[in-house]
Amino acid sequence: MTWLTAFKDKNIVVLGAGMTGLSCLRFLHGQGLSFAVNDSRIMPFANAEQQAQYQQDFPQAKFIFGQWQQSLIAHADIIITSPGIDLAGEGITALISSHCQVMGDIELFCLVNNSRTTPMKILAVTGSNGKSTVVSLLAYLAQSLSINAALAGNIGEPILDLLQPEQASESWSTNQPDIVIVELSSFQLETLTSMQAIAASVLNLTDDHLDRHKTLANYQAIKQGIYRQAKIAVVNRDDQATNTLVAGQKIISFGLSKPEQGQFGLAVIDHQQMLMFGEQALISSQLLPLAGRHNALNYMAALALGYSAGWSLSAMVKQLSGFIGLAHRCQRVVSDDGIQWINDSKATNVGATLAAITGLAPTLADNNKLILIAGGDGKGADFSTLKTIFKAEVSQLITLGKDGDKIADLVSDAIVVETLLAAVQQAKKLAKPGDMVLLSPACASIDMFKNYLDRGEQFIAAVHAQEVSCR
Repeated sequence: MTWLTAFKDKNIVVLGAGMTGLSCLRFLHGQGLSFAVNDSRIMPFANAEQQAQYQQDFPQAKFIFGQWQQSLIAHADIIITSPGIDLAGEGITALISSHCQVMGDIELFCLVNNSRTTPMKILAVTGSNGKSTVVSLLAYLAQSLSINAALAGNIGEPILDLLQPEQASESWSTNQPDIVIVELSSFQLETLTSMQAIAASVLNLTDDHLDRHKTLANYQAIKQGIYRQAKIAVVNRDDQATNTLVAGQKIISFGLSKPEQGQFGLAVIDHQQMLMFGEQALISSQLLPLAGRHNALNYMAALALGYSAGWSLSAMVKQLSGFIGLAHRCQRVVSDDGIQWINDSKATNVGATLAAITGLAPTLADNNKLILIAGGDGKGADFSTLKTIFKAEVSQLITLGKDGDKIADLVSDAIVVETLLAAVQQAKKLAKPGDMVLLSPACASIDMFKNYLDRGEQFIAAVHAQEVSCR
């Protein structure tokens, strides 16, 4: 039985009318399937005109907004849910019948892809930190090596948009990607069971999203579920929480130590720290644009995943120096005051901030200090793990946001402010040329900003505003 046969004449409900939900709507419509779209928001679209246009373009779809429709959900045979919806937390799980199949857009894509004569290959990446950097580096390497690849999942375009209507039911078009590089959040992994990836990696694990997953053990189990859906497991041997226990699975590891044969790691050769593949020296870490030990791990993870897919290792290494990284991830803000302003707004959890401080603090001269701006919505995280590194590496802590006080309690002299502009102004008063001011919040941004992008842009604007005010 094909996936399409399994969906025919079923009560299909799409939960959520955001970007992911609308991609599901477009895909289902392209297959001639009837379905309902349910969103608890009264106006999930940008405006009433956009909503009216969707209702006109998809007349076979039933739109229900303003609340979760209990009867609709209870009678559903198939529910396709957006990853941002906490089914248990919003009381939806209790409404779902035992015969109902619950999935996300990634699972639907995999069901369709698996049924193809020539399916697209998949490389999958998850982890608490660094996954956007790693998948973006993989996409860059693929493009540099003339490999037809697409970036999708938690980044890039909605994955179902890779499936054009004529492609999903018949043969693939000649424009289909040969390989899909998928970034997966824990929310997406909750409803994913059918992925058949070439290789998958859990880059690292630290406290994150515990407001939804409740315990670190549950969060870890969800993340590690990715390995059961891949031929090769790419694991961080320095982080035992990422290791796989899948019997008979091929493992390629990466880490900061000297590697064994067939693995990736670091070694000092002729006073230079080198990325290594077994005994083979690949490239000096000093030649890589992204500094810090955390980025060395990201480089090695990307190389291991590309190597798993059969990409030329030497060709990948030659291209590494051209990748400049992601905006809002340890990004330098151009200024003329001699201060190193670093925008790491994408550090939305404790582990990301730990990685940023660990990676950047060693680059400072002995007489220069690190000023950290942190705070926001901690999502139930335990901030205590930051205390030691704050004491060792942070000269001054400035906090703001919903959980700013909790972070401030880790040190005796923290400065608590109300706005990001005030934080930058305070940092400007304290910093001298050569010092570093690092925005690395260890928290989500939704308490004060639209998203981490908005937070990062406001930080950049605040830095530039200080320059103007001093002229």
